[in-house]
Amino acid sequence: MFGSFFFGSLVLALMPVADALAAVLAGADALPEEMVALDLAHHRVLARDVAALRTQPPQAMSAMDGYAVRAADASRAAVRLKVIGEVAAGRPFERAVAAGEAVRIFTGGVIPVGADAVIIQEDTVIEGGGIAITEAAVPGRHIRPAGVDFREGDVLLAAGSRLTDRDLSLAAGMNYPHLPVRRRPKVAILATGDELVMPGETPGPGQIVYSNGYALRAVARDEGAETIDLGIAADTIEATTEGIRRARDLGADVLVTTGGASVGDHDLVKRSLETEGVTIAFWRIAMRPGKPMMHGRLAAMRVIGLPGNPVSSYVCGFLFLVPLIRSLSGRSVVGHRHETALLGRDVAANDLREDYLRARLEARSDGSLIATPVDHQDSSLLGNLAAARALVIRAPFAPAAAAGTACDILRLPD
Repeated sequence: MFGSFFFGSLVLALMPVADALAAVLAGADALPEEMVALDLAHHRVLARDVAALRTQPPQAMSAMDGYAVRAADASRAAVRLKVIGEVAAGRPFERAVAAGEAVRIFTGGVIPVGADAVIIQEDTVIEGGGIAITEAAVPGRHIRPAGVDFREGDVLLAAGSRLTDRDLSLAAGMNYPHLPVRRRPKVAILATGDELVMPGETPGPGQIVYSNGYALRAVARDEGAETIDLGIAADTIEATTEGIRRARDLGADVLVTTGGASVGDHDLVKRSLETEGVTIAFWRIAMRPGKPMMHGRLAAMRVIGLPGNPVSSYVCGFLFLVPLIRSLSGRSVVGHRHETALLGRDVAANDLREDYLRARLEARSDGSLIATPVDHQDSSLLGNLAAARALVIRAPFAPAAAAGTACDILRLPD
């Protein structure tokens, strides 16, 4: 453990970030499989490998408009060939091509038996019932061989992948009207605090406008989760436990609370969770922003208690909720991708907590990526959070670093 602090006579250790993430992800197995129509599968996560049900193309087909010929009959310019028919996409020619013959063919048409090349129409001159070629044929030219795209049985979409728009096109070509995907995680978000009012309302003395849930729900939806808005609970055990019960009754896989996670007399979330039978895995982590974060379980429902400060809430949600949603969704990769950048300004030495500095990003003409931490890192500043494009990670007890020093970053959602 990196450090501890006193609460009354109780000494509470701060859990390292890596250990906290491991605890959040422990046992977070993929949710059950369900079948969905192809049109509804965008950004869903495949539950099983998907193999092609057909060969594409099923037969050799023309890649151009022109004439299907025997290359041996058209090996030099000025050769004249008799045109014996026509092939269009979906309408194959029933006869074989014999010596001295050609078949008019269009893009996507099946190559007739006997033909082994296509001469594009720009390299021909029509003469009566035939053509004269102006460029010699080459075996295989302008022909798409059978199976050049894929063959029946080829595994082209892997379990754990999040389906892109191109994947849907591929699945359709593989002849799948439905796909096996993981059920979407249900994420319920409960705000707490008498000081909160909804956007559009006029705050009273000491009140602020509630903002955390809007970002958290957007983050969860972007990762493929369904979201449930439980609103704002008053600062009472009764109101908070009622919100927890609603999340459980609505079948939430994850309950996210915001606020009430600190040590003040009105921070009631931990007490409410324990009253409802939640087993707390940890409370307090060695990171900035976001030290007052907790995690626990209530039967199958996972609980993440986030701090109330907007920046702390968002950063913890990004670092912990996103990987949890990915794990429950069955994604093959659940962690965030780390990148290396250069510091855009000097940073001071760090203390015992792992630091996540909001930073702007700049890609310079020489290819370098510059991460410049914003001037004010206070965890209540929404303007700086919105301006940030990345988090600069500073390890516990990291020494001071000068501008131009390499640093570890996580890009924020764009």
